[in-house]
Amino acid sequence: MLGYIGTYTARLELTWGVDSLKEKRAAIKPVTERLKARFPVSVARLDGLEAYDWEVIGAVTLSHDPEWVETTLQRVAEFVASHGEYRVAWERLEVLPLEEEDEA
Repeated sequence: MLGYIGTYTARLELTWGVDSLKEKRAAIKPVTERLKARFPVSVARLDGLEAYDWEVIGAVTLSHDPEWVETTLQRVAEFVASHGEYRVAWERLEVLPLEEEDEA
């Protein structure tokens, strides 16, 4: 076993009438930037980039310790849920093992 990779994805829905993509970005970007600064994760905007009222974001981390990966992503989920002007419509957290390839 090489280690574990953890992924967190969430659909964020803006709860007020957004009139432009710039306005939506102003609501979503601060939380993604703070995630990168506060937690050992990589963060990306994944879907809904052209929608005015929703967006899917994702965060990923890896380690040799699956409990650390899960705890880190649970803290990310708590941070996302409490630090923005949006509603978390759904979220998914997964921790998967990284297997070594068999040498032929």
